[in-house]
Amino acid sequence: MIKKHEIYKTDKWNMMTVEVQGKYLVLREISEEWGEECHTFLSRPALMHWAERRFPKEDFENREEEWRALMAAFKGV
Repeated sequence: MIKKHEIYKTDKWNMMTVEVQGKYLVLREISEEWGEECHTFLSRPALMHWAERRFPKEDFENREEEWRALMAAFKGV
């Protein structure tokens, strides 16, 4: 059984989902700039490490609530 988590979605192009496929976590990031990128993780700590590097808190200056919501979505996987 595959469980799918939606991290964020603004439209059909700008979205990120994580699928739990057994012991694997498959993250799909779709953007209108880069197309689709797929990352596979073997653990939740590896996923969180990637998320913290991909979305550094410094990039969300004056938007800390948005950053907290994004990290909470990753932690909810």
